[in-house]
Amino acid sequence: MTAPLPTVNAVEAALEPNRSGIVHPSPGGGDATPAPPGPRRMTKVPEVTAVFWITKVLTTGMGETTSDFLAHRFSPYIAVALGGAGLAGALALQFRARRYVAWIYWLAVVTVSIFGTMAADFLHVVGGIPYVVSAAFFVVVLAAVFRAWHASEKTLSIHSILSPRRELFYWAAVVATFALGTATGDLTARTMHLGYLTSGILFAALIAVPVVAYRWFRLNGILSFWWAYVLTRPLGASFADWVGVSHARGGLAVGTGLVSLVLAGAIVVLVSYLAVSKCDVKDPSSR
Repeated sequence: MTAPLPTVNAVEAALEPNRSGIVHPSPGGGDATPAPPGPRRMTKVPEVTAVFWITKVLTTGMGETTSDFLAHRFSPYIAVALGGAGLAGALALQFRARRYVAWIYWLAVVTVSIFGTMAADFLHVVGGIPYVVSAAFFVVVLAAVFRAWHASEKTLSIHSILSPRRELFYWAAVVATFALGTATGDLTARTMHLGYLTSGILFAALIAVPVVAYRWFRLNGILSFWWAYVLTRPLGASFADWVGVSHARGGLAVGTGLVSLVLAGAIVVLVSYLAVSKCDVKDPSSR
């Protein structure tokens, strides 16, 4: 039985100072990085639970098939413009919210998934940039975001998203992870000719690496989280593509539109559960 993916609470409670050059927890197990000065703030992101990971994987699949659906019905320029407008609107809602709200947060993740897919595909389809180059580019982008985030805030922990500046870094990292995951998934499925099913199985095996390393080999929990977070993108997208695309492309030919609708329905159910149960809300006062 596969060990559960690390949660932020468990990560930060278990970390010791000599295990991380990123976060030095306080004796109580919380993030020792002080919260920004000013009024008490509520976190803007959910607690990391099993439902979080399931919903995240579903959003990656929906982002992939929705992007493909739009790309085959509009020009790449129009599709990217629509995706960018949707992302801007969803992030505006997220930044205006004063605390974590399940439907607002996950709407932002879905739009990031769609736009991140479009951004990576746009570079390849319109720009003619090979997936190996775009994947390397997005690695550099993500590393730059993490470097700037840590230099500014002295932590990469999502448990401390308590200020607008930290939230900006968080969403910049999320966008970069989706774009990187898209390019990596297309690299294995198309450039390396593994196909979507084989790629999905490959990434399912790879995502077990940070789980095992965290659980049994004391890998830094924040590194484990972001490592797994990146891999959820090609994992979900590979299986969604396998189900949706034509037989000629190695899929089951269910159709990207139908797959997107089914995944959207599943996401709505899970987000509704989160909104009602508030099992992913840390602050008791917001329950």
